[in-house]
Amino acid sequence: MNNHIGQISLLVRDYDEAIEYYTRVLAFKLIEDTELSKSKRWVVIGPDGDGPKGSNLLLAQAASESQLKQVGFQTGGRVFLFLYTTDFDQFYQHLITHEVEIINGPRIESYGKVLVFKDLYGNLWDLIHRNY
Repeated sequence: MNNHIGQISLLVRDYDEAIEYYTRVLAFKLIEDTELSKSKRWVVIGPDGDGPKGSNLLLAQAASESQLKQVGFQTGGRVFLFLYTTDFDQFYQHLITHEVEIINGPRIESYGKVLVFKDLYGNLWDLIHRNY
């Protein structure tokens, strides 16, 4: 048996706003954008380097006031997503160019180079370049 996580649902305010941000600022690719109804779409994005077994994000537009309150706060203010890179310095400069808020770092840890950044909605991400 071979199992893997295919995608994680991420609450967003607006589909198009989220697609624009994640594809432009984080250089993700738009994998699927299918209209399911007048107010619901199936929108999947993912890092450009992920293969068929990489994890993707399913952008889920908030559909109620309670969901809207959770946009950017799905994990209670903790780092939520971990983005691995093979070129930390280049991606760091890409974030700076796009005026992404860096919360702390870059710093060197035993496992590699890391920084924490905040996305469009306030979700915290680790950008990591592993030593191994």
